[in-house]
Amino acid sequence: MNAMSRNTFIVLLLSTMLAPDVSTAQTADLDLRRLPWDIFAETMIFDGKASTYIYTGIKFSQGVISIESDEGRAILDQNNSGSWIFSGNVKIDVNTSKIECDSAELLFDGNVLTKATITGRPATFSLQSAGSDDATYAEARKLFYDVQNGVIEFSEQATITESGNEISSNYLVYNINERRINADSLGVDDDRVRITYTPTDSAIKKAASAEDGDR
Repeated sequence: MNAMSRNTFIVLLLSTMLAPDVSTAQTADLDLRRLPWDIFAETMIFDGKASTYIYTGIKFSQGVISIESDEGRAILDQNNSGSWIFSGNVKIDVNTSKIECDSAELLFDGNVLTKATITGRPATFSLQSAGSDDATYAEARKLFYDVQNGVIEFSEQATITESGNEISSNYLVYNINERRINADSLGVDDDRVRITYTPTDSAIKKAASAEDGDR
């Protein structure tokens, strides 16, 4: 997407997550390659012609990742590289974040989750920040999660809400590592970026104290 072709481009800083240390992230990636997959399912069928595993009533987990859905299909090579497609009442938990959607396609490279494409009517995403009561909530019809780069793209009626503040657009990019949201629109009236800001109690008290000091 060429941002210069858009009429509206807004960058907002959010304090939802701290940027991870690079060395720690690399170590975690190596550890993931050693973590086993745990799969529980009501039924399992192997389609040898299509090299596809088909599960119903599946629960999949690996380390801090857990997924539940009505059906799961896996097309993988000997190194566990390939794709998983989950459909029907999909619930994904990763650390303190949760996703609920209609379907999700997850790409794995050597046992490590690298990318995810998520769709729903809408799909929802929530993140509980460590040591805080505030949560980040988002919804959109489509999410694309670049796990390695820590970037989530929300498209088609996307909205992100945090601390009572809301930003809506047809296209939002949430950079987890840089704690930043990019909101973009086509500039059409019904498609413009919309921001609703709700002052916090602390901001109201600070403003009132400033007014009292000026008197």
